[in-house]
Amino acid sequence: MIDRLDPIIHAPARLSIMAILAATEWAEFRFLREETGLSDSALSKQLSTLESAGYVQVRKWFLGKRPRTSVKLSRSGRTAFDAHVAALRALVDRVPSESPSVPP
Repeated sequence: MIDRLDPIIHAPARLSIMAILAATEWAEFRFLREETGLSDSALSKQLSTLESAGYVQVRKWFLGKRPRTSVKLSRSGRTAFDAHVAALRALVDRVPSESPSVPP
């Protein structure tokens, strides 16, 4: 069961990024930074890891003279995220809704 978890996505920062991206078409770097609470350098590092895995597409452009970066899930990123979430749900679903009582 644990082997179905994606080690690239499972890291908390990357899981947060993937969850945000799963809910939007494109997300600007600033939005991701604010939502995740990561520093610019930490977010850049996590996005590079996700981009190297082929899970996200990064688009850099200018608004006037200001550089902008937008990110979206790739098709393989969506597939990987959905599989990871399904594996997490399968793990959680194995836990009984009530904890068994422990004798005193």
